[in-house]
Amino acid sequence: MISAENLSKSYARQVLFEGISFKINPKERVGLVGRNGHGKTTLLRMIVGEETPDEGSIIIPRNYRIGYVRQHLDFTEDTVLKEGMKGLTANQKEQHWKVEKVLAGLGFAQEDIERSPYEFSGGYQVRLNLAKVLVSEPDLLLLDEPTNYLDITSIRWIERFLVGWPGELVLITHDRTFMDRIVTHTMGIHRKKVKKIEGDTGKYYTQIAQEEEIYEKTRLNDERRRKEVEHFITQFRAKARLVGLVQSRIKTLEKMEKKEKLEKIKTLDFSFRYAPFVGKYVLQATDLEFSYDPSVELIRDFTFTLRPGEKVCVIGPNGKGKTTLLKLLSGRLVPQRGGITPNPKTVSGTFDQTNVSTLIDSRSVEEEIMYAYPDIDRQKARDICGAMMFEGDYALKKIEVLSGGEKSRVMLGKLLATPVNLLFLDEPTNHLDMESSDALLAAVDSFEGAVVMVTHNEMFLHALAERLIIFYHDSIEIFEGGYQRFLEKGGWGDEEETIAIGKKAKAEREGSEKLDRKELRKKRAEIITERSRVMGPIEKGIARAEHGIDAREKRIKELHHAMQEAAHAKDGKRITAISMEIHACEEEIESLFKELEDLTHRFEHHNAVFEERLTQVEQLKDY
Repeated sequence: MISAENLSKSYARQVLFEGISFKINPKERVGLVGRNGHGKTTLLRMIVGEETPDEGSIIIPRNYRIGYVRQHLDFTEDTVLKEGMKGLTANQKEQHWKVEKVLAGLGFAQEDIERSPYEFSGGYQVRLNLAKVLVSEPDLLLLDEPTNYLDITSIRWIERFLVGWPGELVLITHDRTFMDRIVTHTMGIHRKKVKKIEGDTGKYYTQIAQEEEIYEKTRLNDERRRKEVEHFITQFRAKARLVGLVQSRIKTLEKMEKKEKLEKIKTLDFSFRYAPFVGKYVLQATDLEFSYDPSVELIRDFTFTLRPGEKVCVIGPNGKGKTTLLKLLSGRLVPQRGGITPNPKTVSGTFDQTNVSTLIDSRSVEEEIMYAYPDIDRQKARDICGAMMFEGDYALKKIEVLSGGEKSRVMLGKLLATPVNLLFLDEPTNHLDMESSDALLAAVDSFEGAVVMVTHNEMFLHALAERLIIFYHDSIEIFEGGYQRFLEKGGWGDEEETIAIGKKAKAEREGSEKLDRKELRKKRAEIITERSRVMGPIEKGIARAEHGIDAREKRIKELHHAMQEAAHAKDGKRITAISMEIHACEEEIESLFKELEDLTHRFEHHNAVFEERLTQVEQLKDY
């Protein structure tokens, strides 16, 4: 257990937090949330002694061991296995199998563990640092964005590992689903203060919103009361017979605390510009083949058709070809065999982490946005800068002084400046905080065009994916359906293990104590909140599909009327054009009906699960 008392920290004129206190109690797994730049990483560095607070102290028991994954790479052994074994405690020095198990979970193949650490990419070297910390079995484990360098199978492995973690844990991640599955408590840095609650991020943000709503209502009531008192004093100050009442009001006014209006917190708020599109397909790929090494085939015999407005997610372990496929489809790589045919009306935009190298250091944020598209003038550029949280003079900051996260926001801003009907997104949530990830999810979801996205974020997969391109077991295949259906069909083969570990951990946390009525109400509210979070995007998708079907059926009626007029006028070209548009609408309706069927199936499945959970809670009243 550790405790922090009255911590304050600032850099120059920026105050990160002031007078904060909290405890990490035995066996608590705490998710640390807050916006980028608000001090999350600084707080972790204070706990391990790499930063010192301006005021306050952190109390750590004697012989209490803390494990912290550092980005600094300093390897001294000649193999991955030997380097990993450096993390073992003194009484486990020969238990190399523990290291091998963790390395395998983090994506190292059996043959990799005998290679030198310096033969691997930076991402895998950070994984090796993570493995060394995990096998050291510290009392407190500090993880800062561990999923940034992990693929989806490794993320699911470390999720199961952390759910069973026997000690304390503090976790920072932009992946809300990952955090919610692991933590027992959520702690947030908000308005320079810290708040810690039992429960997941949904419960935390709901509570914050409720408290701020109550604060604002109280502030307005106090302000109205203050004006009433001031008016009474002004009106009756000169009345001798009311002097007692006036003096009483003056004392009341002096005692009244003046609540300041809450400062509006900046957040990403944006939507992508859409270039109108009419056609049967956006892009077609036929018999694609590509590899960097002749002995290792990345992509072979891949054929794919992308439909208008479709959201397709590309998933699978790292190093299997996901980013390469995205580069092929977007035209940044040329296939060694096969072809890619975009529709003549397709206009695409691309976002990936490597693109930040195309930013020009000497330009300002505003200038980079202005040069993104010809119709962007200074005012439009400033509007986009504001949407990307570069308001006022921040829009004049030079690219060379920006952090990785800020550069990612500039790349998003440039993409917003360009009208497109096809988005290619490669791990777009890296370097974004949780709130910014939520804003990006909403923007992608509401985008009318097609999307092909590489992501390991399961919240994005559940909310957006209509089809999947899956790299797994040295093969590439297209899965017709969403991510939940993929998991129900067998998924990554780890569902039963994940569920079993989750149930065991939940049982250990809850123990065998009987729940009183207050706890039952609390538990029921948590399930309802989770149901809203999970089913909300599905309901939104159903409404969107129904609206799309309705709109196209109305359009077909209009086209049939136009066809009659064209036939009466004997306009052959017009008849042909209308016939083609009717055919396109009919195909779109058929596609939307398939989407609606899949979404309805997912809705019914989730609804049944949540209803069963609510029934179980109700049955606990009988105990």
